[in-house]
Amino acid sequence: MEKIKFPHNILYLCRLNNYEMKKMNIPLMATLLVLSVVVCPILYFTLGPKLDDVQLDTLRILGIIAGCSAAYCFIAGELTGNNSQMDKLWSLLPIAYTWVIAAKGGMNTRLVVMAVLVTLWGIRLTMNFARKGAYKLKFWEGEEDYRWAVVRSGPAFKKRWAWAAFDLGFISIYQNALVLMTTFPALVAMRSDKPFGWMDIVAAVLMLGFIVWETVADEQQWRFQTKKWAMIKEGKRLEELPEPYNKGFNTMGLWGRSRHPNYFAEQAIWVCFYLFSIAAGIGIVNWSVIGALLLIVLFQGSSSLAEEISGEKYSEYEYYCESVPRFFPSFK
Repeated sequence: MEKIKFPHNILYLCRLNNYEMKKMNIPLMATLLVLSVVVCPILYFTLGPKLDDVQLDTLRILGIIAGCSAAYCFIAGELTGNNSQMDKLWSLLPIAYTWVIAAKGGMNTRLVVMAVLVTLWGIRLTMNFARKGAYKLKFWEGEEDYRWAVVRSGPAFKKRWAWAAFDLGFISIYQNALVLMTTFPALVAMRSDKPFGWMDIVAAVLMLGFIVWETVADEQQWRFQTKKWAMIKEGKRLEELPEPYNKGFNTMGLWGRSRHPNYFAEQAIWVCFYLFSIAAGIGIVNWSVIGALLLIVLFQGSSSLAEEISGEKYSEYEYYCESVPRFFPSFK
């Protein structure tokens, strides 16, 4: 694949635009989050399906797990100063949720396939996070996602109580609720009488394909960053590194087609997971879509934060943003 070339006569513009990159439409993101939360009960009461007693009992079990997880994330995060507690559970909780749903739903083919796919997704994501040093024998230890330090240093969190409130409300409660909601398509499908069919197969193949896509993207990023930092540890400065490592960020492989090919695949995975609810005969639009919608909103903010950080660190990143789509890959 041809590497992206960056004209050096535009580099001075990149630094001038850093201020614009910091704006990130935070009010818009907050509005989208609020609207997304409001949409769920509206869809539930207008479009359905309504949950029966077995589904409500299952939801109570899942809610207890999510509540315990949120309490742990907040307490451990505040005591240790490591706010990546939820990051470590992100790939594990959906596995537990989908197998609980499958067990309560009688282990029918559709639910088992959904649980197996989520397990494959979770194992892959856990392994990718583990090699970055996220997991330790003392589970509350390990490497913290570098973005939390950036967020903590913002002017909105100068007061300790402000960060604690953010930790409780967003990191611990909201993110646990979001992870639970991504598995709602399995919850609504658990009482379906419609047999496993061709649409289930399509959803499964697509979801598996995007898991492979995300695996390739993460592996390409891992190899790029590993080699870059190996050369820097040898005493070389970033600008002395060979192409394309001297840019500081990956522009090879899938990263030359999309700025966030892993995020693109992650969003697509949970959209495909929602397709199972349609295959179960629940309806093209039903309230279980809320998890996928909220995840898409979250990745808008998460990718913006990552790009703000990269834009400040690497002078050519602004041009990369202008040349390569954020999520959907370009094959021009």
